[in-house]
Amino acid sequence: MRLRFLTPARQEFLAAVRYYERARSGLGSEFIDELEQALAEIAESPWSGSPFGESFRRRVLSRFPFEVVYRVGEDEILVLAVAHQSRRPFYWRNRLD
Repeated sequence: MRLRFLTPARQEFLAAVRYYERARSGLGSEFIDELEQALAEIAESPWSGSPFGESFRRRVLSRFPFEVVYRVGEDEILVLAVAHQSRRPFYWRNRLD
């Protein structure tokens, strides 16, 4: 199934990559690799993510404190957030309005 990122989710992803790369050279690439693996698993089995809220699912990254918040549609998987797990829970809910 096709994945589509909302613009704010893509911006969060890129900001995290920049942060990790500044922290240690190569760590941003490691974050990208883990996120790409999570996205591949979501695309392969969309319903495998944990139910989250009313109509959302999430996939928690194992190494980094982030989660992918998404909604499964008929034709695509919509990624709403690449959210840090310790910051502002549910801040992304208004992104569908």
